[in-house]
Amino acid sequence: MGEDVENILLKLIQNADYDIERAQRGIIYIDEIDKIARKGENVSITRDVSGEGVQQALLKIIESTVANVPPQGGRKHPQQDCMRIDTTNILFICGGAFVGLDKIVSARKDDTGLGFGSKVKLGENEVDYSLLDDVKPQDLTKFGLIPEFVGRIPIVVALQALDENALVNILTQPKNAIIKQYQKLVGFDGVKLTVEEEAVREIANTAIRLKTGARGLRTIIEGIMTDIMFDIPTEKNVEEVIITKDCVENGARPKLVYKKTA
Repeated sequence: MGEDVENILLKLIQNADYDIERAQRGIIYIDEIDKIARKGENVSITRDVSGEGVQQALLKIIESTVANVPPQGGRKHPQQDCMRIDTTNILFICGGAFVGLDKIVSARKDDTGLGFGSKVKLGENEVDYSLLDDVKPQDLTKFGLIPEFVGRIPIVVALQALDENALVNILTQPKNAIIKQYQKLVGFDGVKLTVEEEAVREIANTAIRLKTGARGLRTIIEGIMTDIMFDIPTEKNVEEVIITKDCVENGARPKLVYKKTA
């Protein structure tokens, strides 16, 4: 467990080109922090099978301390001189999905009831993101994070789910956006790829319906493009491939535009 903590600091130092002064003002982002939550509120006095030990190990670096970090990581080289790094001014950001946290907040607030003015309880797989704006330390503790760990993370921010416009931007705007990647691949065969705006929005809405988020966008596009990517090299005089909403919604074949021959 200690080696994992040392490796986190070692990666920061490596990214700072082994400049300790720069590393001491760095940022460490720990993803999927919810996966190390205890499976229950009761503290285990026997074997740690839930990740509580990981939380305890992280406490040592999140609180202000001077840590000794082996330059080669681990303890395979006991004779190596350790680097000393002060974690006081390092910014730690922890992120995670925290599935079910909204139900814990709802149970604490208990704002459901009977009558026309009461709130309707959501289904098992539905999430009320508005409840996440009112997360308290006791909610995180009930979720499975130990109180000492929660106490060292003073700011809690809830992020809303990606909407249609956000997913459309992910598909089209970044330098290496998924659609741009396929346009480049198809371009190697001298063919232009056009994805109609309605098709882009339907891809985004499909990801929302499937609740796959941004990661699911590539799967949807691959399902549309796989066959046509194999067909383009064998087709003669293809000038353009057009992806329509019907391709996304009903699995229709993309439109092929052929070069005009004299």
